[in-house]
Amino acid sequence: MRFSEPEVTLELAREHGLTDEEFDKICDYLGRTPTFTELGVYSVMWSEHCSYKNSIAVLKTLPRTGPTLLVGAGEENAGLVDIGDGLACAFKIESHNHPSAVEPYQGAATGVGGIHRDIFTMGARPIASLNSLRFGSMSEPRVRYLVDGVVRGIADYGNSFGVPMVGGEVCFDKSYEGNPLVNAMSVGIVKHGETASAIAEGVGNPVIIVGASTGRDGIHGATFASEEISEASEAKRPSVQVGDPFTEKLLLEATLEALKTGAVVGIQDMGAAGISCSSSEMSAKSGTGMRLDLDKVPLREEDMSAYEILLSESQERMLIVAQKGREQEVMDVFDKWDLNAVVIGEVVDTGRVAYLRDGTVKADIPAHSLVLGGGAPVYIRETQKPEYLERTGTTDMSPYIDVDDMEGAMLKLLESPNIASKRWVYEQYDHMVRTNTVVGPGPSDAGVVRIKGTKKALAVATDCNGRYVYLNPRKGGQIAVAEAARNVVCSGAKPMAITNCLNFGNPYKPEVYWTFREAVGGMGDACEVFETPVTGGNVSFYNENPQGAVFPTPVIGMLGLIDDYEKHTTRAGFRDEGDEILYVGAARIGIDGSEYLSFIHGVTAGDAPDLDLAFEAKLQSAVLDVIRKGWIASAHDLSDGGLAVALMEKAIFSGLGARVALELPGQSTTEQLFSEAQSGILLSVAPQNLELVQEALSGLEIPVYHLGTVAGQHLIVEGFADIHVEAMRKIYEGVLPEALSQTQTV
Repeated sequence: MRFSEPEVTLELAREHGLTDEEFDKICDYLGRTPTFTELGVYSVMWSEHCSYKNSIAVLKTLPRTGPTLLVGAGEENAGLVDIGDGLACAFKIESHNHPSAVEPYQGAATGVGGIHRDIFTMGARPIASLNSLRFGSMSEPRVRYLVDGVVRGIADYGNSFGVPMVGGEVCFDKSYEGNPLVNAMSVGIVKHGETASAIAEGVGNPVIIVGASTGRDGIHGATFASEEISEASEAKRPSVQVGDPFTEKLLLEATLEALKTGAVVGIQDMGAAGISCSSSEMSAKSGTGMRLDLDKVPLREEDMSAYEILLSESQERMLIVAQKGREQEVMDVFDKWDLNAVVIGEVVDTGRVAYLRDGTVKADIPAHSLVLGGGAPVYIRETQKPEYLERTGTTDMSPYIDVDDMEGAMLKLLESPNIASKRWVYEQYDHMVRTNTVVGPGPSDAGVVRIKGTKKALAVATDCNGRYVYLNPRKGGQIAVAEAARNVVCSGAKPMAITNCLNFGNPYKPEVYWTFREAVGGMGDACEVFETPVTGGNVSFYNENPQGAVFPTPVIGMLGLIDDYEKHTTRAGFRDEGDEILYVGAARIGIDGSEYLSFIHGVTAGDAPDLDLAFEAKLQSAVLDVIRKGWIASAHDLSDGGLAVALMEKAIFSGLGARVALELPGQSTTEQLFSEAQSGILLSVAPQNLELVQEALSGLEIPVYHLGTVAGQHLIVEGFADIHVEAMRKIYEGVLPEALSQTQTV
C-alpha cells in the first residue's frame, strides 16, 4: 500500500528547498495550499537547476541571435545552426557535477546519456561528443578515485552508445577538491525540415511515454544539483540516476525512426525533474495542458507514489505527443525496438497539468507557473566585488621574472597535470566509431568530424581557464570565448556559435554573483566581436564544498565549420623537416595568471593575461585566410605554458625537433617563453610558402616573427635550452599514468 501524503506546511516547503516567499507564491497560483505531490513538483521545477531563477536575467544579456541560428537560445532542447547543404547542427553542453561528486561513475555516465538525448529529441543524430572535466590535486586519494570513476563512466556509456569522443579538456586545481566539474557536450546533424520540437499542440492528441521503465533513482536530482556539496551529500546517492547505454542506443534509433513517420507532434527528453518537467514545459510552450494517468506509467518498482513517479529522473525516457489516430504507428516503432511505449494521457485546453494516481487527482497545476519564462521566480541577487581581488591584483611579479635554469623550468612545466598528456584519459574513449573523425583528441587544438556526403567538417572545442576568471572575471570570460574560437581556427574552421556551461558557487553569496555577472558580461563582449551567438547551455550553481567555492568556470563549447576538410584541416604538431617556424600575434607581456607562476612558484595572482578583443578577431581572421589558401603546414595556439609549451608540444606531437631563436622585441626571456598573453599562434610553413604567409599577414597588420626551422631530434632554444624530443615526450606522457597508477581509494 502506498503511503498517505503528509500535510503540507511552511516547514515542509523549506525542507524542499523553497523559500517562504516562494511558498506563498505557490499558494497564490493554486488558490490553496498545495498537495504534497504539488509541493514536490514545484520544488524541482523551481530549483535553480530547472528554473534558472538566479541566472536568467543575466543570461538574457548575451547575444542570442545571428543569421545562421535556426532556433533562439533556450527555445528547444539544444541550439540549432544552419551549416549549408540543407543541413543543420544541433549542439549543447551541460553539467553533471553534483551527481559525479558523490557517485562518479554513474554521475558521469548519465551526464553523457542526458546530453545525447537533448540532441536526438531535436531529430538530430549525434555524431560527436566532448567533455570538460575539473578535479582537485591528484595527490589526494579521493581525487584519484573521482578521476577514475568519471573517466570510466564517460567511456563505458559513450563507447557503448556508439558516438565518438573527439575532444575536450581535463584540468586540475585544489579549488575543485571537493566538487569536481563534469561537463558533457554533444553535437548532432539533422536535415532541414526534419527537426522536432518540444510542443504539446492539438487538444485530444495522445501523450505517450516511451523508453525505459520508471524507478526511484534520481528523485530530487534537480534539487540536489541546486545546493552545496557537504558531508550529507553522500547520503543522497539515490538522487544520482542510473544509466543504461544500450537502452539509450535503442531509444535513439527508435526516436529517429518514429519522427520519420510524421505522426509525432512534439517530443521532449525526460532529464531533470522527469515527467514533471517534460509535461509542464511542453504544455506551457504551446499554451495547452495535459491530463496524465500515472497508473499507466511502466514502473520497475512497486508501490511508487505519484510524488515519486513525477520526480523520478530514471534515464532513457521520452514524452511524445502524437497525432490522434496515429499513435499506434509511433508505438509500433518503439515496440519493434523492444522499448516501452504507453499512452498515459492526452493534451487538454485547460492550460494546466493534472496528474492522477489510483483514480485520484494528486496534482493540478497551471503549466505556465512551473516554467522558466512563465511563472517561475526570477531574481537579481546582491553583488559585491570580492575582497581577494585587491590582494591578487597588486601582487609584485618581479621576484618571479628571473630564471636561472630556463631549460629546467621548461621541463618542469611539462610535469604540470594541466599541461601533460591526457592520453590516459582519451585512450579509454572510442574516438573513431562511425568513421567520421578527421582529428581526434590528443595532439590537436580541436576535434574535427566530417559530414558524410559533403566536403564539409565541423571543428569543435571546449575551453575555459578558471584561474583567469578567478583573477579577472570579465576578462576571463572574454578569454574563454577567444581561446575556444582560436582553437577551431587553428584547425581550419570558421567559428560559428557557442554553447556554454557556467559553473559557479552559491549565487546567494554577493561575491559569487558579482563574479558570475562579470564573467557572463565578458563572454558577451567576446561573442559580439567574434560574431558567435550563444545558442543555449546550462548554469550550474552551488559548486561549493565546506572549504569554499570552485574557481568560477564558464566553459565554452565552440562550433566551427570547415568548407573542405581535405584541404583546410591543419595539425598542431610540426609536419616536415625544413619547415619554417613563425610566431604570429601579440607581444608576450606579463606572467600574470600563468601556469608557470602557479605550478612552479605556487602563486595564483596578478591580472588575467593580456587580451585585445579587436586584435584577436583580426588575428583569427588572417590566420584562417592563410590556412584556407593551403599555405600552412601546422598551427597551434598559445595557451597554458605560453610559447615554451607550444614549442615543446609541437615537437612532441610530431617527433621532430627545431632550432629557434627568441626575437620577440622588448620583453624578458621569461615573458617571451612563459607569458600566457592572448592572441598568439605558432605556425609552421613549407619554405616555398614562407614569403607568401609573411606578406599576407603583414599586409593585414599582423606581427610576424620568424623563429627558426624544424630540424633534427632536439628542441633548441638558442642560448637557453637544448632538449631531446624523446626526453620531453617521456615526461609529458608519464605524469597522469604515474599519478593514477596508485591504489584507487575513496
